[in-house]
Amino acid sequence: MTRITIVGSGFAALTAIQALRRVAAESDITLVSPKAEFVYYPGLIWVPTGLRSGEDLQIPLQSFFRRMRVNHLSAKAKGLRDGGRVLETTAGDIENDGLVICSGGRYMKKLPGIEHAILPCEGVAAAQRIRDRLREMDGGTIAMGFSGNPKEPAAMRGGPMFEFLFGTDSHLRKQRRRDRFELVFFTPAEKPGNRLGPKAVAGLTEEMRKRDIRTHLGHKLKGFMPNKVMTEGGEFDADLILFMPGMTGSLWFDSTDLPRSEGGFIKADKQCRVVGMDRVYVAGDSGSFPGPEWMPKQAHMADLQAKAAVAGLAAELKGEQPSESFRVELLCIVDANDRGMLVARNEKHNLVLPSLRLFHWMKRGFEWWYLRQYR
Repeated sequence: MTRITIVGSGFAALTAIQALRRVAAESDITLVSPKAEFVYYPGLIWVPTGLRSGEDLQIPLQSFFRRMRVNHLSAKAKGLRDGGRVLETTAGDIENDGLVICSGGRYMKKLPGIEHAILPCEGVAAAQRIRDRLREMDGGTIAMGFSGNPKEPAAMRGGPMFEFLFGTDSHLRKQRRRDRFELVFFTPAEKPGNRLGPKAVAGLTEEMRKRDIRTHLGHKLKGFMPNKVMTEGGEFDADLILFMPGMTGSLWFDSTDLPRSEGGFIKADKQCRVVGMDRVYVAGDSGSFPGPEWMPKQAHMADLQAKAAVAGLAAELKGEQPSESFRVELLCIVDANDRGMLVARNEKHNLVLPSLRLFHWMKRGFEWWYLRQYR
C-alpha cells in the first residue's frame, strides 16, 4: 500500500487529504501535527468584538480523520532525510512513498520590543487578549499595522489587519465609545493594500478617511516600547499595539536539506513539487512558488496549491510527469464587523466592490459552509 505523509493540519493539509482520497483512495495516509485540531484563522477577526469565541474556531478533527481513514500522529516535524523518504518527528521516524509539507510559516519577531505588541493572527489566544484589552480600556490610542518579509514579497498578512482595524472601529461606534479612542494605522508601505490592486488601495484609504483613522505610512519600523511605536519617520504613543510582522519558513526546515528561497520558504515549482526532490510537495504558507509578486499567502491560495500538489504526487506515483499547476487567485472580503468590501484578483482581472452588508453575511455564510465538512 502506498504510504503518504502530510505535515500540518491547516487549510492545505486538510484539502490535500480530501484530494488524495479522490485520486489515491487506497493509500495509507499519516498526518503529523501537535493536535488533531483545525483552527479557522479567518474567523479570528471576529473574536475581539464578540461575534466569535475561540471555541467556535477550534474544530476537533478526530471525526474527520476517521471518515477519511487518516492516521494522526500527535507530534512535531523536526527533520527530513533520505531524499524526503523519512520524516523525523518528536514521536519517531516515519517512512513514506510521498510527502506533502503543509506546516505553515512563522512570524519574524526581530523588531526590538515586539513583545509589547499583540500579533492578532498568531491564534485564538492572541485574539482573546485583544478582546480583553478592548473591554478594559476606557479610551486611548490603538495602533494597528503590518510589515512584510523584504526577501519574500508574498509573505505578509496585510488583509486581516485592515479587518481588525475596521472591525474595531465599527465595534466601538456600536458601543458609543469611539469618541474616546484614536485609531492609527501604520505600515512601511506607502500604498497600504497594494497587493490587493490599485482600486483596493483607493477603497481602503477612503474607508480610513471616512472612519477618521489616522495613518502613518511609508516609514521603516524601528521597534516598539510598551506605549510607543517607533519608525524612521517619527514615533507616536499607543496604549494598545496590534502588529503583524512578515513571515518566514517553519523552524524545522533549518534541520533539513530542503531547498530554500531567500525569504526562508521551501522552493517549489508551478506544480508545487519541491525543487530537486522526488515525490516531495509543498502547499500553503510553507512554500515559495513562481508567480506574480502579489500572489497571496491566504487560505484560498493554500487550497488551490494543495490540490495541485496532490495531482502532481499522484502522477509521480504512477510513473508520470506532473503537469497540473495551480491558478493564481486572490479572493477575499475585507470585513468590518457589519459590512465588507469584496476583492478578487487574478493575472487578468482585478475586481473591487464597495463595502456592503451583503458581503459581511456572505463571509459568515462561507465560514459555516467551509467548516461543516470538518465538524
